Amino acid sequence: MKHTHIDHLFRHHSGKMVSVLTRIFGLSNLEIIEDAIQDTFLKASINWQTKQPENPEAWLTQVAKNRVLDLFRKLKAEQKYFPEFKNGIEAITINELFLDSEIEDAQLRMIFTACHPNLAPRDRITFALKTISGFSTKEIASALLTKEETIKKRLLRARKIIKKTKLEFKIPQGNELPNRIDSVLEVLYLIFNEGFHSNKKEILVRKELCGEAMRLCKSLLKNKHTNISASYALFGLMCFHAARLDAKINTENELLDLKKQDRNKWSFPLIQLGNAMMNKAVEENEFSIYHYEAAIIAEHIKASSFKQTNWSKILQWYQFLYKLQPNPSHLLSMAVVCLQNKNYIKANYYFDQLQPEILEQRSYLFYSAKADYYNEIKNKKEALKNITIAIKKVTNKFEKEYLEKKKTSLLS
Repeated sequence: MKHTHIDHLFRHHSGKMVSVLTRIFGLSNLEIIEDAIQDTFLKASINWQTKQPENPEAWLTQVAKNRVLDLFRKLKAEQKYFPEFKNGIEAITINELFLDSEIEDAQLRMIFTACHPNLAPRDRITFALKTISGFSTKEIASALLTKEETIKKRLLRARKIIKKTKLEFKIPQGNELPNRIDSVLEVLYLIFNEGFHSNKKEILVRKELCGEAMRLCKSLLKNKHTNISASYALFGLMCFHAARLDAKINTENELLDLKKQDRNKWSFPLIQLGNAMMNKAVEENEFSIYHYEAAIIAEHIKASSFKQTNWSKILQWYQFLYKLQPNPSHLLSMAVVCLQNKNYIKANYYFDQLQPEILEQRSYLFYSAKADYYNEIKNKKEALKNITIAIKKVTNKFEKEYLEKKKTSLLS
């Protein structure tokens, strides 16, 4: 079996298995649980080289169930790790805990545990990406625009606090919920973003990550305590982005920007679903960052062609978004929008407020946009200088090829 399929299954199932096992054995045994899941997938990668099971997902579930029993025997032998069961393992029907509804419940518990106020905000996101979606430390570093060593420290710190404070594995209710759900939504947003715009060298789009984020977000909408307007807005935003996934890359595996995308390839059913979600999202007069981001994408979707895009409206939405979330990436987006409107003075105003280093792994986007700016004002020397820096800083091979083509056009 190809490693890519194993990776896909690991991504899809590891979070489920970690959540279910944590529900049984408790958060104090999380590291042992994660090791057990790693063992399961290692076993799969070896066993499936010669023969793949007819139903790989069922095989993984069965092996995970067996690992539950193995773990219990081990924990029982080592009294210091013995979990607090009222009537022992006999009181738990393991099969029932692997039903879809129970898995969803366990994952929601895990998401909210990861976003507990006892954990520092950055530690929450890091811990959630690791436990819920099986991100490696390298992938988390990429998604959060920081160093891998920093991520390792955050994970260690989060696990220490979870053990020390004996966090409860539950979905909060009442006054606790609003503070926690903001972190939950941010985590799902980051998971989706890593799929939609991957930092991996050889992959531009990772549909399985987008699907995973959408599945988890959908589970929020099914729960009466978590189906708030921001949850609907985030799901609507994901639908709008996902609708354009098949148009991002052409048959030659080349990256296509919005200007060159075939809009006929955009998924109309996903756009309809996104619109339905946004109708639900605006029933209450509370607007989150996801409302404004969805409004921006909706403007692109409304336009029959790139030329027909209402850039003034998009700039307005970005300004609202920036007031709510003063993020440097929003400043960069506003500069790019001003370039489309040929408002070069205002574009430069936004560029001047940015230090490209703040964007870390995405700093190449600043230099690429600055190259466009200099090209528009007929300063070819500075345009070439900036596009060259962008090419040096980009890691994804598809984006590098895209930027190299841009440089070639500047030279012509």
